[in-house]
Amino acid sequence: MTKDPDRQRRLLEGPVGNTLVRLTLPMMVGIAAILFFNIVDTFWVGQLGPHELAAMGFTFPVAMVVTNMTIGISIGATAVIARALGQGQDDRVKRLTTDSLILAVLLVVTVSAIGIATVDPLFSLLGADAETLPLIREYMIPWYAGVGLLVIPMVGNGAIRASGDTKTPSFVMVAAGLGNACLDPLLIFGWGPVPAMGLRGAAYATVGSYTLAMIVAFYVLGKREKMLSFELPGFAAVLASWKAILRIGLPAAGTNLLTPVAAGAVTRLVSDYGPHAVAAFGVGTRVEGLSMIGVFAMTAAITPFVGQNLGARNGGRIQETLRFVVKLSLGWGLGAAVLLALVADPLARIFNDDPEVIAQTKLFLRIVPISYAAFGIAILVASVFNALDQPLKATVLALFRLIVLAVPLAWLGSELYGLAGLFAGIGVANLISGAVAGLYARREVRDVARELTPTPVPAE
Repeated sequence: MTKDPDRQRRLLEGPVGNTLVRLTLPMMVGIAAILFFNIVDTFWVGQLGPHELAAMGFTFPVAMVVTNMTIGISIGATAVIARALGQGQDDRVKRLTTDSLILAVLLVVTVSAIGIATVDPLFSLLGADAETLPLIREYMIPWYAGVGLLVIPMVGNGAIRASGDTKTPSFVMVAAGLGNACLDPLLIFGWGPVPAMGLRGAAYATVGSYTLAMIVAFYVLGKREKMLSFELPGFAAVLASWKAILRIGLPAAGTNLLTPVAAGAVTRLVSDYGPHAVAAFGVGTRVEGLSMIGVFAMTAAITPFVGQNLGARNGGRIQETLRFVVKLSLGWGLGAAVLLALVADPLARIFNDDPEVIAQTKLFLRIVPISYAAFGIAILVASVFNALDQPLKATVLALFRLIVLAVPLAWLGSELYGLAGLFAGIGVANLISGAVAGLYARREVRDVARELTPTPVPAE
C-alpha cells in the first residue's frame, strides 16, 4: 500500500522514542498552524469588541461537539486501518478508508442540520444574553452550513497517518490554517470590493479553509496514496467496515464529546461572572491548545504506531510507548506551566485591551496550567487505549476527569473562591485524573503485552 517501504518498518522495528518523535514533529507543525491561526481568529474578532469576543467564546464548546464527532470517526478509522496495515491487508485498507469518509459525511451533515435549527435555544441554555445571541447566530449559521467540508481532510488525514505518514497531514493542516489567516482580516473588516462582514466573515474564512484542506486531502488519498476504492461494494461490505470503525469511533467520539459538554457546563459557570469572564475563558482555552501542542501531536502519533504494532503483535513496543509518552507529558506540561506563568501579562494583552478581560485571562494562565503535565498523561493514555481496541476504557477515564471531577470541582471552587476557585477546580480535576490514568494504563498495557506473541514482520 505505502509507497515508502521503510515507513512501516520504522513503526514496527525502529527505536520507539525516536520513531514517535519523528511521527510527532510534523504533526506539531500542522497542529501549531491550526491553533495559531485559531488564535489569529480570536485576535481579529477581539478587535471588533468584547461582546464579539464573548460570542466566540460561547461558540467554542458547540463547535467542539461537531469537530470532535468527526475526530472520533477519524480515530476509529486510523486505528483499524493501522491494524490492517500491520497485518498486511492492503485491500481492506482501501475499503476502510473509503467507507470511513462516507460514514463521517453522513453523521456530520445530520448533526449540522440539527445545529442550525437549534441555535437560539442551545446558546440561551449556555447563558448567552439578548445582546450576545444575535452575534452568536451571525457566526454559527454559516459555520454549521460549511462544517461538512471539514470531514474529508480530518478523516482522510487519519487514514494517511495510519500508514506512518504524518508529513502530508501536517501540510494539509498548514494549508488550511494559512488560508484561514489570510481570509480572516479580509472578510471580517472588508477590503476593496469585499464588504466588511464582522463575525460572519470569521465563519466564512473558516469554511474557506476547510474547502482548501478538503481538496488537498482528497487528492492525496485518491491520486497519490491510492487509498480509496472506487468499486461499488455490497451493503454488507460497507456495513462491516462501519462496524469495525464505529467499534472504536463511537466510544472515541463519545470521549471527545465529553470535552465540549464539560466545557459548555464550565462556560455556563463562567458566564455568571459576565461576558468579560467568558471572553477571558475563551482566550485561555485557545492558548492552552497552543501550549500543549507537543502532547496533542503525540496523540496523533500514538494511534498509528500502537495500532500497527498491535497488528504485528509487538507487545513489548507498546509497553515502551506508554513509558515514553508519560515522561514526555511530565516534561512538556511542567515547562508549559512555567512559561505561561511568566508571560501571562503580555500574552493576555495581545487579544484585547479591556482591563477586566486582561486580568481574568491572566488569572486563567497562572492557575490552570499547573495541571498540564497530568492533563497530558490523561489524554495520551486515552490514545493508547483507542489504538489497543479498548476505547471504552478511554471513555471511562474521560468521564471521570470531565464529568465526575472537572465540572463539580469547578462549581465548588467558584462557590468558595470565585473565578479563581473555578479555575483551580479545573486544575485539581486534571491532577487527580492524570495520576489515576497513568497507574491504570500501566497495569492494562502490561496485561496486553503478555497476551501478544511477537511474530516476524513479512519481508517487503
